[in-house]
Amino acid sequence: MFSSWAARLETADPTWDLAEGERRGARLVIPGDSEWPTQLNDLEDRAPYALWLHGEANLRFSCLRSVAIVGSRAATPYGAHLAAEFGAGLGERGWSIVSGGAYGIDGAAHRGALDGGAPTVVVLACGTDVAYPSAHHDLFAAVRAQGLLVSECPMGVRPVRPRFLIRNRLIAALSRGSLVIEAAVRSGALNTAGHAASLNRVVAAVPGPVTSEMSAGCHRLIRQGSAVCVTTPEEMIELVGVMGDDLAPELRGPVLPRDRLDPETRRVLEAMPVRAGVGPAVIATAAGVDLETVLSCLGGLAAAGYVERVAKGWRLRPDRPPRQVAGKPAGGVTEEPAGG
Repeated sequence: MFSSWAARLETADPTWDLAEGERRGARLVIPGDSEWPTQLNDLEDRAPYALWLHGEANLRFSCLRSVAIVGSRAATPYGAHLAAEFGAGLGERGWSIVSGGAYGIDGAAHRGALDGGAPTVVVLACGTDVAYPSAHHDLFAAVRAQGLLVSECPMGVRPVRPRFLIRNRLIAALSRGSLVIEAAVRSGALNTAGHAASLNRVVAAVPGPVTSEMSAGCHRLIRQGSAVCVTTPEEMIELVGVMGDDLAPELRGPVLPRDRLDPETRRVLEAMPVRAGVGPAVIATAAGVDLETVLSCLGGLAAAGYVERVAKGWRLRPDRPPRQVAGKPAGGVTEEPAGG
């Protein structure tokens, strides 16, 4: 990494850098300082020599529970919405967001984190005094009040393309895991994901429409087994959180009244004809239960609105099933809970 900065040695002026940083409200931290994130040591010979910080948050504490969210600058409304939702959802659960401050996914994730009340860390490819992109001037001001601007570059350094790729290793190293939301097959976000994988960090990706080129990189990561597919902030926390403590809730379909029937009553219901009525003996044969069971279930099913008695016997009601079960009828039909 030293060679990438060697060209600047002839014009470097550390005294001016420190004075200008102090004048602009920035501070310099180095390995061994109390604010230095020790996880950067995982970069070994690629670790930064120092970092410029500008903001109210503490870098080390902010990155103890942090997730990097990266993706396309040309985000679709779908991607921008998801980035903001993940940023806010993680922030509300006590996780900081690390990203690069760019247009698209980065900016949406930072804004979501701010809305969620969490610190957010913007890792820049320029000096912390340079608002790049310039349209994010107000966003960076909000980040300084609630989070941090971070850079290897001293004051006044402008962004150039190679610095963005060099910067990506810091985004990956500062976080417990990296989440890719919308990335084309040649997206810089995949570079960050590669750094995260090389550091044995979690890599996750959010799927998008299969017809969208903006999600092709995410789909390739998932297909190749390089990233875990996630769809909610809780699922991301399960990947990066404490094993056994940060489990995502199991997703279930809606509970319908018929799901609350006991097994025998459900078998009787499934054996009922749709149009012509039949007698209890025919129903018992179709359901594979005895006649006494059918007779005990029919009253409850009728009271719940599932079946009706007609001239030739019993059949399903045309307007079945009801949205709720009012009361607790006999025959194994249980009461639908209030508000269900």
